Amino acid sequence: MYGLVNRAIEQLVVSLKGENGWRGVCAHANIPSDGFVSMQAYDDDITYRLVGAVSARLGLAPEMVLEAFGEYWITYTAAEGYGSLMDAGGKHLREFLDNLNDMHGRVETVFPQLRMPQFRVQELSASEFHLHYTSTREGLAPMVLGLVKGLAKRFDQPIEITQTVFKAHVQDEDVFLVRLLDESKE
Repeated sequence: MYGLVNRAIEQLVVSLKGENGWRGVCAHANIPSDGFVSMQAYDDDITYRLVGAVSARLGLAPEMVLEAFGEYWITYTAAEGYGSLMDAGGKHLREFLDNLNDMHGRVETVFPQLRMPQFRVQELSASEFHLHYTSTREGLAPMVLGLVKGLAKRFDQPIEITQTVFKAHVQDEDVFLVRLLDESKE
């Protein structure tokens, strides 16, 4: 993953536990605490180790850490200069998710080594849809939960989201049921 992801984890930890908390996470993960370069590619193992260390240091399940990070990622990337790109993605949550693969394609021009996940929206009704998520990376479905929650906040769209299908040996994707609680936002 690119350093931008690891920097976001760093900023989340610093916002919760300060610089000493971040140094403790890095020590636990056996990673130098001198920071990450946003545009540099890092081995995915570093990110997974950071998540594991945050989990251990905060006493939270890794899934909870990933979900919280996913939600934080939305505000972090907007503040890091990607807000206009996100604004161009759509006027509401459903439209944004429909356009997410296109946005990822634009991001790949800036981050050429990035392996982006794929998303597909399957409409069930005016207020419900399935979000299909496919990735070469394992174990990041909780982050998607957080990302969608963060996007819902960004669009001021109350939602309920639950994971209904879990990636496994026979299933190559995760699926989430998203319910829009206030249809006037659509």
